[in-house]
Order: sequence, then structure tokens, then C-alpha cells
Amino acid sequence: MEKIKIGTGETPYEIKGIRPITPNVMQIVFTGPVPTTWGDITIYTEDGTEATTLAGYETVYRDEGQTVYLSNDGSVYVPQEEPGEVLPPEPYVPTLTELQAAKKQEIATACEKIIYAGVNVPLSDDTVEHYSLTIEDQLNLFGKQIQVAAGQEAIEYHADGQPCRYYSVADMQAIIQAAMWHVSYHTTYCNALNMWIAGCQTVEEVQEIFYGADVPEEYRSEVLDAYLVEIAAEIGVDKDGAQDVE
Repeated sequence: MEKIKIGTGETPYEIKGIRPITPNVMQIVFTGPVPTTWGDITIYTEDGTEATTLAGYETVYRDEGQTVYLSNDGSVYVPQEEPGEVLPPEPYVPTLTELQAAKKQEIATACEKIIYAGVNVPLSDDTVEHYSLTIEDQLNLFGKQIQVAAGQEAIEYHADGQPCRYYSVADMQAIIQAAMWHVSYHTTYCNALNMWIAGCQTVEEVQEIFYGADVPEEYRSEVLDAYLVEIAAEIGVDKDGAQDVE
């Protein structure tokens, strides 16, 4: 079970899970005592390895007892008011800025879903196994990477729906590499979509954007371009999708 420490405190808190709900709100589900003060959140993997530190989540966005939501922008949860009996005479038309914000949230949700769905990884015994990549899974793989770097020759892990078993260093590296590529590519692609959304001048432009759309060249970063070249080389097309004819 994962644990966290808050700020410079030495008290560890056991948690069931920690995950982002929105770009600015983090959900933490505790199994026991809940901190009364907040600061930087240091996350430890199941084997006690320090994985990462989340900074800035110092505001209680919403408190549900064992489940606490923290924000990194000072925002707090405001319950929605019960709808009144008097309806506006005309439907509300959102502004371009509001549509851009909603579209970014839509894209972030789609990106998270695809990342969490995980990857299929071919292994040295000619089998292919699937590995989910939730925040907890990513933290576990971070710990496995440390085990590989330390020279451990057999690393315990498990595929989705399978019992835990020992993997060779080569297979563990293949799993870690595939997971890192998957997360990094979709994070980079999501960032480019956000740049595209921010550059839109009309409502119609925003509405045409969806997760999976080809990002216009002016909004592609050099990192995304490198990924597109790599993907194109694997399927035999150029980065814009045209058949690669030698």
C-alpha cells in the first residue's frame, strides 16, 4: 500500500490511491488518519521507495472525510445551487474563452483515459501482455526502474488480470520503456492540442478539435514532430500520413 508524507513532516500516511481529477485538483483517498495541515506531498511506492513530490497542492478543495481533494491554484469547491423556478428567456451562449476551457478539459479527460488504459508489450517468450498505466501503476513502474538500475536480476510485477511473477531485466525494461513512451507521447500530444485550442479565433474552430485529430503544423512542438516521425517510420508513411514511397 502506498504512503505519503506532507511537507517536512516525518509522519507517513497510508493511502488507497492518489490521482488528478482536473489539471488543478488532486484526489487522495486515505485508509487511516488524515493530515490536518498540508504542503508538498511526497509519494512512496509499496516497497518504501520515494517516487516523486507533488508541490503546490496546499488548499483543501473539498473534504469528504477519508477522501480529500487538494487544489494547486487556491480554488475551493462551491456546491451548485438548486435550480430556481424562473428560467432565463434565452439559452446561455458560452463565450469563446469558456468553450476553450471546456474543450481543454474534454481533451485532458480523453488523454487521461487513454494513458490509464495502458499498453500491450511483447515479451521475450513471444507472448504479449497488457499493462494498465494509472497513476499508481506509473509509480510502481518507477520503483521497478530503480530495481533494474540497482542490478536486481529478477523483478516482481504482474500484467492485468495475472498473478505477480518474476520478470527478467530485459522484459522489465521492455515494459518500462513501452509505458514511458505511451505516457510521454500522449502527454506531448495533449499539450499540442491545448496550444491549438488556445490559438483558435472562433467557436467553430474550437468545436472541430477532438482527441485523435491531426495537429496543424504550427501547433506541433519539436518533441511531437519527433514522435510523429518515429510513428510514421514504423507504419511506412511520412509524418503527415502520406504513403512513404522509396
